[in-house]
Amino acid sequence: MNLPYFISNRIHKASSRSFSAVIHNIAVASIGLGLAVMIVSFLILRGFQQTITDKVVSFSGHLQVTRYSFGNMYAENPISTNFDFYQQPENYPLLEHVQPVAYKPGLLKTQDEVLGVLLKGVDERYHWERFRPNMLEGSIPASSDTAPSTEVIISQNIADQLRLSVGQDVIMYFVQNPPRFRRLTVAGIYSTGMEDFDQSLIMGDIRLVRQLNNWTDTLAGGFEVFLKDFNTLDQAQEELFELTNWGYFVEKVTDRNIQIFEWLNLLNKNVVIFLGLILFVACFNMVSILLILIMERTPMIGTLMALGATHGQLRRIFITNGMLLVLKGMLWGNIIALGFGVIQQQFKLIPLDKENYYMDTVPILWDWPMIIGLNLLIFVLVMLILLIPSAIISRIQPIKAIKFD
Repeated sequence: MNLPYFISNRIHKASSRSFSAVIHNIAVASIGLGLAVMIVSFLILRGFQQTITDKVVSFSGHLQVTRYSFGNMYAENPISTNFDFYQQPENYPLLEHVQPVAYKPGLLKTQDEVLGVLLKGVDERYHWERFRPNMLEGSIPASSDTAPSTEVIISQNIADQLRLSVGQDVIMYFVQNPPRFRRLTVAGIYSTGMEDFDQSLIMGDIRLVRQLNNWTDTLAGGFEVFLKDFNTLDQAQEELFELTNWGYFVEKVTDRNIQIFEWLNLLNKNVVIFLGLILFVACFNMVSILLILIMERTPMIGTLMALGATHGQLRRIFITNGMLLVLKGMLWGNIIALGFGVIQQQFKLIPLDKENYYMDTVPILWDWPMIIGLNLLIFVLVMLILLIPSAIISRIQPIKAIKFD
């Protein structure tokens, strides 16, 4: 029989009316709430970061390939679509999808309002599945083989400023010499909650941009490249740079939107500090609780010493007791955290202000390695800390301990 485990288990099963049971409940609640808060914090943080990243990537891809321009900032230097990474992306393991785009600035004009916007031209290869979650109403612009489509998608921000709705027409004057205009039809309305995109970007047919710029069908303003794994961003940038020449520029989404990604990285630091504070409180509580339990069981310690129990056996009794408390607290902590995550993901109980947070509800991302890592971290750290108060047992004298009251 494992004597330390047997005795610690008897201590753990103390009567609910005893002082020990109160201490046990405090220990379990401390560990459980601390772990639950940590897991929930990381679930929300990862969900928030992933949601923002997906929104940004859905508009510009992981990488953008363009040509250097030293002239008019509003005029793109066309790029050929004959690159092998565009024609046959399946030959490149890091790439998931490559799509041509072209931009054209202009003015949207209604009877009462004028607004400067940027038309983003896309073709049938555009990754609409990534963009579709941003759609509020309407549909994706219809394409035609005979002529450029004049249907566009505008943001809710633009629709509100110009008082436009799905199905209405609007005149767009394009910035070029000589100026040109086209009558466009609003096919859909989107909203990302991100001001950088919503305040000025509309989406239409790339053939319309080609027609306005007098480009052939083999030219585009650039490429948006989607990767299979975000973590290969630097490697993919180097590979694409090698596939182009000195006149081309390969830009990462993290550089193009550096303020957004620096902000997301800053959130990581805040959560790490928060994690450290919770771990400190949990460890401090467990040390205090184990010291109280040792004081309460001092007569028992003296009796066991008189019967021949070694200091190592006595330490294992209280460390095992602490381990049982930690495991029980971790069980409840996981139940609370995972239960909250499931409920929030399914029912969206906690809303957010989309203008401030870029989303309308608290996001949840299930990062199982992170959840397992937090459980291991709190278990190992607390168990190591418990070695400190258990060392006090070696200083207890049996005679005084037996008489201790």
